[in-house]
Amino acid sequence: MAASEHYGAASAAVLRLLGCEKPILQAPMAGTSSPALAAEVCAAGGLGALGLGAMNAEAAARAIAETRARTDQPFHVNLFCHEHAPPDPQHDAEWLELLAPLFADFGAEPPARLNEIYQSFKTDEAMLSMLLETRPAVVSFHFGLPSAEKIAALKGAGIRLLASATQPHEAEAVAAAGLDAVIAQGWEAGGHRGIFEPDGPDSRLGVFALVQLLARTSPIPVIAAGGIMDGAGVAAALKLGAGAAQLGTAYVGCPESLADAGHRQALREAARRPTALTAAISGRPARCLANRFTAFGAEIPAHEIAAYPYAYDAGKALNAAAKAKGEAGYGPHWAGQGAPLAREMGARALTLKLAEELAAAWRDL
Repeated sequence: MAASEHYGAASAAVLRLLGCEKPILQAPMAGTSSPALAAEVCAAGGLGALGLGAMNAEAAARAIAETRARTDQPFHVNLFCHEHAPPDPQHDAEWLELLAPLFADFGAEPPARLNEIYQSFKTDEAMLSMLLETRPAVVSFHFGLPSAEKIAALKGAGIRLLASATQPHEAEAVAAAGLDAVIAQGWEAGGHRGIFEPDGPDSRLGVFALVQLLARTSPIPVIAAGGIMDGAGVAAALKLGAGAAQLGTAYVGCPESLADAGHRQALREAARRPTALTAAISGRPARCLANRFTAFGAEIPAHEIAAYPYAYDAGKALNAAAKAKGEAGYGPHWAGQGAPLAREMGARALTLKLAEELAAAWRDL
């Protein structure tokens, strides 16, 4: 039996769509993924990924070129599709005033003003032009969807398109927009929650409940994401109707990731560090290993936090000031609820191990 057929029709459909051998996707993880990480996952038969949301078009093109120099296999690039938040100097100043005592702890002052450090793909024409020129095999979207015109242009270039959804109505929008598959991001997931409206209602569905709901109703394939750390988790997702699973936290500890020393140490201590969902670091809800920043955020009403990504400008500055004094507790140590199950090993070896565990679990289910 071909590997693409081994785990059922849903998995076979996703593997044909994405061009990979195994139903194991590395999450893009802006700021943590790297060309080396993506290429090693691809080498083991999974789908490697790059997070381009924190890059401009020139940097993104370099990352794609470097990945292609390392692998001839398909890989996946991800973009942010958040709604543009207009500048609000008064609100930003009030947020910086709240942060000022934290900066003072490290002999620093907060920035004089906050900048919109990440441009949404919704307004980034240079990024669209770059993608149409470089034509990565797979492009995904987080926080929402781009315009119908951008979607049509990318599909016309032969690019497969995915998008995250945290609730059924978001998945319906993904399918209605003509995308090829939906990533069901459960409440357990590390990093930024892909909810389209961060201030709207959130049903907080876990990944397995969400996968089952979408597998029954979605006209397009479903990819599970959130808290999955081993092959048994991948097998469970496939049994519930997903065609593949996307893992992020599992790959953070790999030597090929760009996670800094503080993030890696926090991951090693995950058994005694519960994760926390906070908007204080970036301005949007994101799951992080508990640290000094999440503790601070737990005491702050959501309406007092600057908008995304302006708040992230302040968060990055605070982290830099703290790290300069040897304090890692203000880092964006993104991780899902399965973080205590993380393993430190090379990305290729980890992907092969996940595939081995998947095969064993599948036989036992």
